[in-house]
Amino acid sequence: MIAFLAENLAPLMFLSLVAVLLLGYPVAFALAFVGFVFGFIGIELGLLPVNLFGAIPDRIFGQMSNETLLAIPFFTFMGLVLERSGMAEDLLDTIGQLFGPVRGGLAFAVVIVGALLAATTGVVAASVISMGLISLPIMLRYGYDRKVAAGTIAASGTLAQIIPPSLVLIVLADQLGRSVGDMYKGALVPGLLLVGFYCAFVVGMSILRPNTVPALPVHARTLRGWKLVQRVVFSLVPPLVLIFLVLGTIFIGLATPTEGGAMGAVGALLLAIINRRLNLPMLTSALYATAKLSSFVIFILLGARVFSLTFYGVNGHIWVEHLMTSIPGGEVGFLIVANLLVFFLAFFLDYFELAFIIIPLLAPVADSLGIDLVWFGVMLAVNMQTSFMHPPFGFSLFYLRSVAPSRPYKDKVTGATIQPVTSGQIYMGSIPFLLIQLVMVGIIISFPGIVTHYKSGHPQADPASIQINVPMPDAGGGNPFGAAPAPFGAPSPSTEPLPAPSFGSPQPSFGQDKDQQQKPAQ
Repeated sequence: MIAFLAENLAPLMFLSLVAVLLLGYPVAFALAFVGFVFGFIGIELGLLPVNLFGAIPDRIFGQMSNETLLAIPFFTFMGLVLERSGMAEDLLDTIGQLFGPVRGGLAFAVVIVGALLAATTGVVAASVISMGLISLPIMLRYGYDRKVAAGTIAASGTLAQIIPPSLVLIVLADQLGRSVGDMYKGALVPGLLLVGFYCAFVVGMSILRPNTVPALPVHARTLRGWKLVQRVVFSLVPPLVLIFLVLGTIFIGLATPTEGGAMGAVGALLLAIINRRLNLPMLTSALYATAKLSSFVIFILLGARVFSLTFYGVNGHIWVEHLMTSIPGGEVGFLIVANLLVFFLAFFLDYFELAFIIIPLLAPVADSLGIDLVWFGVMLAVNMQTSFMHPPFGFSLFYLRSVAPSRPYKDKVTGATIQPVTSGQIYMGSIPFLLIQLVMVGIIISFPGIVTHYKSGHPQADPASIQINVPMPDAGGGNPFGAAPAPFGAPSPSTEPLPAPSFGSPQPSFGQDKDQQQKPAQ
């Protein structure tokens, strides 16, 4: 039994973690608990050093000193301030009026606003809840199919997962050891393609089933002509300027992601002040939610550090690498298994948990196979985006369920009785968008250039070809440091060779009598 434990401690540790998570324990505490238990078992079996856990304080301090993760509270605060200051409501109302005459206009507005909110907030919950509260009653009022409306809102909210400044891209960059700026550049095109695919789905529904996505009635189009133009300018320009300040400065290299997030937080406060919507309750609520989400991320990260310390100590990374590299098909086989693993684990784990548990295990294998880690991270980010849309466990579906009407109600505008949105309708509406996301994963694998274009911005150096030459000053009287030794008997390579000694010259006196020094030898 002891021999079995000693030989299989790594797989037993991984299976124990999965079992504890399925029992419903919080992820941070489950990671730390499994790490400590198997760490003590390894110490008792003599597989791990007694002072193993002495490295934990240094690891925690190093993680707290990581400036990259400081971008998470900045971007979270920026998004919450914008959401609570009414920007989402203004955007949905304005773009809904702009696309109102078109079939599916409200659905187009939801997708576009979802992309804009993703580019300014990076918070999925804020996007889904805002659009669910604002747009879902309007879509139900004017006859939208409940499944189409629910699926469009839930999927558009998940765009904050992949469109920069996504919080999960920051975590993935940290776990993969890559630049956040490169992750943002690599994820931009796939994110925009997803927006295009969502819009294409709405177009298809407007052609094949036009009754499910009707145009906005004439009496509901309250803005026309110059008023509509003025409303579009004043509603769209401020968030677009903020997007440029945050993402533009990061992409062109003027600011790090942390600095960009800080500018975005300040910009969000300025927009709230300009719109006269900044007040103490709103600011307190945004700060509290930011602290709550940041603490959630940090606690998971600390638990993952304890788990990884023990897991690497029992050579778990070697076990995972051997397991993955032995899959038939080489790189293609590894990518298939990795995507299937992430897809099915996303039924039970959210994207932060997947990023802290699974990515550190898969990244070394991908690196050993020569896979670009930025491309690998973006591919898995799109795959993990499905964790928000999986029925019945998707968090985006939970967020929408919390704000969707669960019982009949009377509409304030038309006075008609609106039937509730059932959980089954929300789940059915999410399936087409879930399939679109999986197709996007296949496109990234088939056309890696849509991600690896980030390399075109700056030259890529091969670390193996880097040479460091340090010039050293000549000390004189011998070989300069770094120069080849002179052949035996050759003159010294110094700039001014010393004169050869005269063997017949008199010796120094050192206190001897002068006459004795000059006395010839007998």
